[in-house]
Amino acid sequence: MKKLLTRFFGALACVVLGWVAWSFVAAPIVPAMWEAPPNPELTGVFASNNRLENVDTVSMPDLGPEDVACSGDGWFYSGLEDGQIVRFNKQGNTTLFAQTQGRPLGMTFDAQGALIVADAYQGLLKIGEEGRVETLVDQYLGRRLQFVDDVDIAADGTIYFSDASMRFEFHNNLLDFYEGSMTGRLFAYSPKTRAVELLLDGLFFANGVALGPDDAYVLINETGLGRVQRFWLKGPQAGSSDVFVEHLPGTPDNINYDGNKTFWIAMPSLRAGVDAVAHLPLLRRLVSVLPRALQEAAATPVSFVLGVDLNGSVVANLQDPALGYNYITSATPCDDDLWLGSLHMTSAGYLPRPEATN
Repeated sequence: MKKLLTRFFGALACVVLGWVAWSFVAAPIVPAMWEAPPNPELTGVFASNNRLENVDTVSMPDLGPEDVACSGDGWFYSGLEDGQIVRFNKQGNTTLFAQTQGRPLGMTFDAQGALIVADAYQGLLKIGEEGRVETLVDQYLGRRLQFVDDVDIAADGTIYFSDASMRFEFHNNLLDFYEGSMTGRLFAYSPKTRAVELLLDGLFFANGVALGPDDAYVLINETGLGRVQRFWLKGPQAGSSDVFVEHLPGTPDNINYDGNKTFWIAMPSLRAGVDAVAHLPLLRRLVSVLPRALQEAAATPVSFVLGVDLNGSVVANLQDPALGYNYITSATPCDDDLWLGSLHMTSAGYLPRPEATN
């Protein structure tokens, strides 16, 4: 028995040493040191509840309706894993609207009725009523945009969009969190001049984008740090940025403004897993060479949507511990409903738009 144990632990040591050696040769990341901000977890205004337990759904023809756009005529649009953008209604009628040959994520309509889409692989796209796809932006300063993520449009037509990472694409986006190099960016695009302007860089996975009242500022979610930054577009602070919301317990994905007084923030997972390895670059390097399924083990999916007011204070906390509709990536107010998107579901969800609960 003693010899068997010796052989076992000897073999195990060889495997571990081989894994460590391999990670230094093959690791796709160069892990950076970073400090996790305070994490309140599910306490106080973030306390667990069941306010998302009764979500109605509309089935999609494929996985992952990440965002939902409202057309104003009773129809809704969403992009799926296989590149489809589908048109659907509450009755479950679903038709193909367009095919981007990429991965459509955030989307919204412009004033002329065209659907503006942030496609992770294809860039910033414009899709007319007939479903014809036009590329607006797919590079900056001669370098291809790696991961276009979300979009919003100002009254003057300027399109604000995020590029989540300069290092990693959608299919290996987890590596951005394990590396922690913070290369996300916020851009502005003018359809009139076709000029692209860099507004903010150095963001830890730049994600959801939403304009505030009177287009005075634009918000950008930093998923890796659990916070929302604000870039001022008007007034004495124009051209500067500050933190709008911080110390969120989850990983903020998309953000949408209801046009009145509330921003809705979707959080697909909790921050704990990412935070735990912030100060362990060697471990992050080791994990980066593992299969994706093992990399995902650090994530804790939840059913979690927050509403915050114009001061960044939490006014609505919606959760479902049973994870009925989970890994929510967007919460879009459409008339009297709040529509939910998810990368992990094969349906779009909706519920009556909640009133403030806090």
